[in-house]
Amino acid sequence: MSPTASALLLTAPAAVPLAIAGAYALTELRTRKPAPAEVHAARPPGSVLVAEASEPEAPPRYPAAWAGLVSPAVILLCGSLLAAGVLDDGPRAAYSGLLRADALTAWMLLVIGAVALIACASTPAYLAGERAAGRAVTGVPPAHGGPPARAKWRVGEKSRAWGSYQSLVHAFLACMSLAVLTANLGVLWVAIEATTIVTAFLVGHRHTRMSVEAAWKYVVICSAGIALAFLGTVLIYYAARQAGIAEAWALDWPTLVARADRLDPAVTRLGITLVVLGFGAKAGLIPLHAWLPDAHSQAPAPVSALMSGVLLSVAFAAILRYRVIADAALGAGFTQVLLAGIALLTLALAAGLLLAQRDYKRMLAYSSMEHMSLIALAAAVGSPLALSAALLHIAGHGLAKSVAFCASGRILHLRGTSRIGRVRGLIAQVPWLGGVFGLAVVALLGFPPFSLFASELGIARAGFAAGGGLGRAMAAALLLVLAAFAALAVRTARMLLGAAPAESEAPAALWPLVLGLIACAVLGVATGPLGDLLSQAAAVLERP
Repeated sequence: MSPTASALLLTAPAAVPLAIAGAYALTELRTRKPAPAEVHAARPPGSVLVAEASEPEAPPRYPAAWAGLVSPAVILLCGSLLAAGVLDDGPRAAYSGLLRADALTAWMLLVIGAVALIACASTPAYLAGERAAGRAVTGVPPAHGGPPARAKWRVGEKSRAWGSYQSLVHAFLACMSLAVLTANLGVLWVAIEATTIVTAFLVGHRHTRMSVEAAWKYVVICSAGIALAFLGTVLIYYAARQAGIAEAWALDWPTLVARADRLDPAVTRLGITLVVLGFGAKAGLIPLHAWLPDAHSQAPAPVSALMSGVLLSVAFAAILRYRVIADAALGAGFTQVLLAGIALLTLALAAGLLLAQRDYKRMLAYSSMEHMSLIALAAAVGSPLALSAALLHIAGHGLAKSVAFCASGRILHLRGTSRIGRVRGLIAQVPWLGGVFGLAVVALLGFPPFSLFASELGIARAGFAAGGGLGRAMAAALLLVLAAFAALAVRTARMLLGAAPAESEAPAALWPLVLGLIACAVLGVATGPLGDLLSQAAAVLERP
């Protein structure tokens, strides 16, 4: 692969979504008209105001709905080509090493692209359901400081809401792609911080009191976490400079891994702790986890799918990168204790909250905490089997959780509530939708043939094979997983079973969700050509 081709493949996954986001944003700005007060204020003194008939407002011309699939398709294509190049020729780099792709990068790009394809393909039907239910923000300015107008769509306002939503979603995809593509830990921090800014507007997209409150909670808690990660990054930079690494390469990940034995242990230990706590906030881990259930329950369903399916994993991929540096500088014991402790505490909290949960979107959010804690526990074990299982779990959880959240959005439109106790008989009422949601939860519960069965089995085997404290931690984790399993299974069964009058549905509109379930099942039966990529991605994260 030529240097030019490598640079193009490394640039496109972030540049193309960003360009599409800019196109939507520019189209929206160009179609905005000045408010009547602004027009009257510009009237010359002494002139007579003559009433004029208002002209009908032409709707802005945005790209077609299918244009939203361009970004996921580009991310998937570049991830596939980079995977082939990495397997043949090793890591690829561009722009003096600022962007770099190894097997882990290619794997994460494929996960981002696959989950984004499901979420973006589900978006048009979801927003149409929001408008039909009267929950979409029209973009009409509030009168005298009152709440935003709802369910009163004028010509063009529907398109404007669509444009702002799409612009933010594609910017979100660009930030996540940049986070996994960059080799510079400073740029990595900037990219993950940018996801906080962009998704805050998406969480509050409906402008209700609860959604705005969830958005502010998300911003405050994640900003605190990102601040901790920033301090940790600064400390790693300081340790690198003290170790004699040149300023330009002091945050370069391959350089830090190669020279980690020169880093000051005390400074590195503090820096890694802050980084794990900071990026752990974005990954939904204790102690800065409180934003997750509120944000995921209030965000639009496709956005919840992206946040739970890949944003949490992208943040944890950053922790995995730092873990390699920590193990080379401090030995394996430090990260084992830190990650295992955080994983068990997060898992215990998630299991307890799942047992008391009455809202199905929040139930799915706490399920995400459960699965991220399993991935953290696998990272603590750190064996080749554990790391391979963790990466497979990232992919399987992303696919299954994106399907579950997108299906939950349709259930909300159908029943008008997210309360579990008020939803009964989904299988009888809408068999296709109920079946898709049920299968997604079955996948999350770790049943075969879905990939989460294979990944959870691999994590358990690796933990018990490690023995000692890790073996005891794995035993405790399995007990907590059983409690979460029971809670999720019982509540989902209540929603699916029972009598209800049948309603017409459009199975063709569920094709993105069916495709996600098929991919999750195929990945669980055989990784196929992805097997070599998965092995090499795990090798990237192995302890030096």
